[in-house]
Amino acid sequence: MTRVVPDIAPRPVERRGKPQTGGRGSGRGWTVLRPILLAAGAVAFRFPFYYMLIGSLQAEPDTSPAGALPSADLTLGNYRDINERIDLLQSLVNSGIFTGGVILATVVFGVLAGYALARLSFRGRGALFGLVLLVQVVPFQLLLIPLYVLIVRSYGLADSYLGMILPYAINTTAVFVFRQFFLQLPDDLFAAARTDGAGEVRILWSIALPLVRPALLTAVLLTFIGPWNEFLWPFLITKQADMQPLAVSLANYMTNVAARTANPYGAILAGPCVLAAPAVALFVAFQRHFTSTNIGSGVKG
Repeated sequence: MTRVVPDIAPRPVERRGKPQTGGRGSGRGWTVLRPILLAAGAVAFRFPFYYMLIGSLQAEPDTSPAGALPSADLTLGNYRDINERIDLLQSLVNSGIFTGGVILATVVFGVLAGYALARLSFRGRGALFGLVLLVQVVPFQLLLIPLYVLIVRSYGLADSYLGMILPYAINTTAVFVFRQFFLQLPDDLFAAARTDGAGEVRILWSIALPLVRPALLTAVLLTFIGPWNEFLWPFLITKQADMQPLAVSLANYMTNVAARTANPYGAILAGPCVLAAPAVALFVAFQRHFTSTNIGSGVKG
């Protein structure tokens, strides 16, 4: 008797794909929309700077929306008036010396302290680093009166560059930045250098510093903004006009003189333009250097 065996072979399972929901179309829409949003954000961010520049070049005040458009009567009269009322060149020199001294002290002490906290083993290193972080939360305004009594009355450094520089000589933020960069360096580099008989100063100068150039540039640019725009401390410690930095001189000009000029709005806007121009030029010149170095390339194997 013939027995019929049922066919139990597995049948291919039909997979039903999810219906297209227009993902490709939405991706294309975002690709088109993203540049538009970025351009709108860039315009909104730069418009105050543009308006400040255009307003500083106007011969007569124009607070209407049409005043934001460039016209044919643009002039440098507001800048000439600033140069006549204050010694602009001397103020720039004072700001340059003040800012340069702060940057030099910040880099030197920041590198030394950051290297010690990152690469030297000594008792209390962790507690010292915690103290560095704690100092950052103390507002500088709380220290103004003690610093003024110490520097002006005890040291007699009023109306001097050293008196302006001393409170900013050590920047805990720079110490933290350098420490973090030094911690990223491979230990094999330092071990090999110490095996060859190199001292800590030689290791720092020949090995560590060339590898942390981005940190050096970052510290310089971030430090530059603070003393260049600083007003309160130089205002307290300088009474002679020929010792005041640019921020203090422009503040005095805008407070006492700008209201009596032919175009008060233009004079007030010209002051910030003069103060911001060196900082903008510095950032534009060095923006391409904000790249991380290849630290691992110094170690083979």
